[in-house]
Amino acid sequence: MAIDYKERIPNNVGLADDPTLQRALEHWQPRFLDWWRELGPSTFQGADVYLRTATSVDAKGWATYGTTKMPEYRWGIFLAEPVADRRIGFGEVMGQPAWQQVPGEHRATLRRLIVTQGDTEPASVEQQRLLGLTCPSLYDLRNLFQVNVEEGRHLWAMVYLLHAYFGRDGREEAEELLMRHSGDKNKPRILGTFNEPIQDWLSFYMFTYFTDRDGKYQLKSLAESGFDPLARTCQFMLTEEAHHMFVGDTGITRVIKRTLEVMKELHTEEPDAIRRAGAVDLPTIQRYINFWFSSSLDLFGAEVSSNAAVYFANGIKGRPDETNYEDHVCKDSTFTFETPTADGIASETVTMRNAMNEVTRNAYIRDCEIGVKRWNRLIAKAGFSFELALPSPHFRRNIGVWVGKFADPAGKIVSSEHWNQQLPGWLPSDSDKAFIRSLMQRVIEPGKMAGWIAPPDRGINNLPVDYSYVHLH
Repeated sequence: MAIDYKERIPNNVGLADDPTLQRALEHWQPRFLDWWRELGPSTFQGADVYLRTATSVDAKGWATYGTTKMPEYRWGIFLAEPVADRRIGFGEVMGQPAWQQVPGEHRATLRRLIVTQGDTEPASVEQQRLLGLTCPSLYDLRNLFQVNVEEGRHLWAMVYLLHAYFGRDGREEAEELLMRHSGDKNKPRILGTFNEPIQDWLSFYMFTYFTDRDGKYQLKSLAESGFDPLARTCQFMLTEEAHHMFVGDTGITRVIKRTLEVMKELHTEEPDAIRRAGAVDLPTIQRYINFWFSSSLDLFGAEVSSNAAVYFANGIKGRPDETNYEDHVCKDSTFTFETPTADGIASETVTMRNAMNEVTRNAYIRDCEIGVKRWNRLIAKAGFSFELALPSPHFRRNIGVWVGKFADPAGKIVSSEHWNQQLPGWLPSDSDKAFIRSLMQRVIEPGKMAGWIAPPDRGINNLPVDYSYVHLH
């Protein structure tokens, strides 16, 4: 389905056929642009950036490349192609026609889910707004901006749903999405992880690997929704989300590659020696993994959730890749997970519907492990014995059965005294953060890389690595 870029708001949702909705969104548009100029990428509004833009939602047109200034990027509203006679694939309503309008009994629930998802999109732009000032290369600077403009477009996608299907309440919620800000003491973003500062590129790579991967699983769950416009919106968003995770995966890989080069040159694994050579030692990388992975785990919610059960039973939110499961109703099936007790750790069994958050979290953990295994193969191939690992899902939790429980990164329950004493060694310390920030020196000569990161294996869209992806003015 082609997208008309002559329209003020590019879209494939027939916006021109609904003048009232079109006027409402055109009224919201300048407020969005004001937000972008104020809290989007700092000092780079006039830069010419090599970006991809969707010109259709099929395989041929969803990624069209060209140079543009970010405020002139054609943010739009794109839904995946409709599936004829689509049926709801799970829950008590399995087999019923997908909803083209919001069922009255699910109106508040769907609005809350859309607002929560929509709130994460501008939050990450705000978290990352200063990173361009310390970019390790033009290649990385361009990737940062691609992530930023796509998060802006994902905001547009959620705002469209609010305006189109939720009336006055939806319009008010859309306004609030631009009023809350990441880290704001008075009006913070809804989810805690999106209020964490991202002050260096190692954190950015961790965020795009771990937190954007959570976004992948949230979008996959919503892409199963019986509310068809939401499902189609999220299906298209997933095509763009893949690049965000690519940035994180390859970014961490390149940091590790450079570290291994320094370790081989110096014939040492000693962290201080590696730091003096301007690279990031592996124990510090592990501490950053511990922080961002554990932060992202909470985004899935509690292990046992009556809300998750209601979402599933009513066809509102499914499991990622629902078709891969045999039982799509889950009325009598159960799920067993680990829970803390006075004596240690025990198993608890609950109905499958109540455990949907944990089912999704486990799928996410398995996905995260793929990259860790690849990084460990690089380390072993270089001749070193150090192994990176994901911390236990029991570690540093702020929601669910593990709240207030003292589990170390291996998942073992320890005393509060031991936990408080060891925590500075498990998470990035102030000195770790200061060291990482000391490495953040901007490199903007085409083809050049900062000394703490290896170059990528290839450039963007078959272009060379030394291509001028961003023209600064």
